[in-house]
Amino acid sequence: MKILFGIQGTGNGHISRAREIVPLLQQYGEVDLLISGTEAEVALTQPVKYRYHGFSFVFGTTGGVDKWKTFKIMKLRRLWHDMHALPLQQYNLIVNDFEPVSAWACRLQKIPSVSLSHQCSFVSPQTPRPAKWNYAEWLFKYYSPTTYHIGFHFERYADFIHTPVIRSEIRQLQPVNKGHYTVYLPAYDDKTLIKYLSKVKEVQWQIFSKRQKAPYHEGNVSVFPVNNDSFNTSMAGCEGLLTGGGFEGPAEALYLGKKVMMIPMRNQYEQQCNALSASRLGVPVVQHIDQAFEGRLRDWIGAENRISVNFPDETAAIVERMVKTYAR
Repeated sequence: MKILFGIQGTGNGHISRAREIVPLLQQYGEVDLLISGTEAEVALTQPVKYRYHGFSFVFGTTGGVDKWKTFKIMKLRRLWHDMHALPLQQYNLIVNDFEPVSAWACRLQKIPSVSLSHQCSFVSPQTPRPAKWNYAEWLFKYYSPTTYHIGFHFERYADFIHTPVIRSEIRQLQPVNKGHYTVYLPAYDDKTLIKYLSKVKEVQWQIFSKRQKAPYHEGNVSVFPVNNDSFNTSMAGCEGLLTGGGFEGPAEALYLGKKVMMIPMRNQYEQQCNALSASRLGVPVVQHIDQAFEGRLRDWIGAENRISVNFPDETAAIVERMVKTYAR
């Protein structure tokens, strides 16, 4: 059997989840990997057969998307060409984690594909989102359209939605509490974070930054380049995780029994949806880093605010069922 796995390369969550899923897929046949997107620091350990520019956004430095840089990296003509040129007839199963090139290539060539992603959980109207409709609902529907859906979210909002994929390397960690707080907020620059975090001097902060190549320290704040092993070690030993409105990072922290506070990116609808779902579990959510932020931060640090979750290890069974059900 030949399997194609298309993976979104914007942000680290998709790649992190793929690191767990790829070895499981390889138990059923030869797996070719396709990645599109430009903003991930985490890498796969397996060779990638297809790399495409894709269609992705660029993180800003003040809490949102950098719209100008995002516009500048758009290559729509290239995207159109890649969609039409990708050879798919050789594959018995095409799996997609919110990756547009392979998804649209399948649609153009009338070949079925299956989503294995967090984003496809929004196919269900039961998946939480803000009351006001947002144009980004069209992105959920048309960015990477597939034939079938297997979704992941904080809770099982529909029959096809499962709890998060917690990587084996996270499940094998022995969480302890060394008292520091781990920070991953890629939409904010380091100076902004240091300005506010350094005011809470009784806490040690470990920031993982997309913008740094070497670690440095300012008072009670340490800044490190993003590295999978270093981040896992920091999170395993932290008191809590201060992070954006992503999915995999908060899910892993909750699994480890850590306190979590989320600051979703402005005007990034998916992150706003994730934050809403997490808030229903009891995770505190802050919309802006401003003058009120220090007080919110101190409230969070002073509160116990640990949330009990049940994220069973079902990934192997999900992959097996997917292969047996959807392979041609």
